Amino acid sequence: MPRPALTRGRGGSWRCVALLFAACLVQAAPSRRPQPDSQSPRQIEEAERARAAELAGQKEAKARAEVAATEERRLAQQLVSAAARLRGTERAVAEAASRMDALARRRREAEANLNSRIEDLAPLLPVMQRLSVYPAETMLALPANSDDAVRGVVLLHGIAREIDQQVSALRQEQAEVNQAEREVAAAAPRLASAEALQSAEAAALDKQIAAVRASRRDAEEEAEQAARRAAEQAAQADTLRAAIARIEAERRADKTRTRAETQTANGQRQASETPRGARWQQGAGHSGNGGTLAAMAAPHGQLTAPVIGTVIRAWGAATDAGPAAGVSYRAAPHARVVSPCEGRVEFAAPFRSYGLLLIVDCGRGYHFVLAGLDRLDVSVGHAVQAGEPVGVMPGWNPRVPGNRPALYVELRRGGQALDPAPWLVARS
Repeated sequence: MPRPALTRGRGGSWRCVALLFAACLVQAAPSRRPQPDSQSPRQIEEAERARAAELAGQKEAKARAEVAATEERRLAQQLVSAAARLRGTERAVAEAASRMDALARRRREAEANLNSRIEDLAPLLPVMQRLSVYPAETMLALPANSDDAVRGVVLLHGIAREIDQQVSALRQEQAEVNQAEREVAAAAPRLASAEALQSAEAAALDKQIAAVRASRRDAEEEAEQAARRAAEQAAQADTLRAAIARIEAERRADKTRTRAETQTANGQRQASETPRGARWQQGAGHSGNGGTLAAMAAPHGQLTAPVIGTVIRAWGAATDAGPAAGVSYRAAPHARVVSPCEGRVEFAAPFRSYGLLLIVDCGRGYHFVLAGLDRLDVSVGHAVQAGEPVGVMPGWNPRVPGNRPALYVELRRGGQALDPAPWLVARS
């Protein structure tokens, strides 16, 4: 009897050992197998957190860009105000320069008349000098009878009176030359003072323009970098999802595999749509192209003239190439050129014989064309406001008569040139 009992106890012990061994295998198996599965979720979580941080950074950068855009609009208004103040100074410079130019031309004409009269009198000077010193001897030396001598004396008296008149005119013209020189000398300090004030205000305006450019450039670069980092994080998260889906697809049933693939596809679509939506939002912030000219149904003379100066050629005036398609302004040296309308720069570069050419899209098919500038302060795609400075005219010396640079202004719509005068303010 004891032996069978021992046999049963030994068999039960082996069964217990087997069960314990199986339990150990069951407990040990999960700790060895899914190491990749336990690490991949952590990686995807980290990637998602990094991506969320990048998206938050992108939103923050976008918010800063919006603040910078608001600040840029405020600075643009300051540029418009500063340019308006500068235009007052440029008007004084233009008037002083025109006065100086007219005086220089007048002095040159007076000197030319004086030299011409001196040349006319030069052949008579020896005769007049001899008559003034030896009048009787000169008359007796003439080979003629008494009647001819009398007529000669009368003729000489007439010549003497003519010479006296010419000498008086000569003195008058010399006095005019001297007066013109004095006026030029008196106008020079006023011109120099106006030019100095213009230079100081222009330098301050250039600093503001540089600050606006730097602010816009930094905001755009920061937004682009944030969008690029977010796209990279999205792509990385999508790659981890695909890796996890492959691991799970190898050990799960068809139903689980299908669900995993569906989740992967949804994740891929979401990751691919996020940068596209961000790009759309970024593009939407720049949409719209309203302008003061586009808001007008008809010309009312409310737009700012592009430069302070005098119109030297009106629209439709006769030229060698036919009727003028635009208006030409004669401006002060280094005069600031402003945009006549609110809009967007479509072209800003040298163009054929026009030199530096600027085209502003004012909306509703209207375009302003400005040519003859010495410097451009805007580039293609730049949004400008009415009255915002866009460039500078060449310099010239008012003290030296010569060709003055001119700004050519053309208004076009639908490929046809329009007279810009009705759109612009009456006084430039």
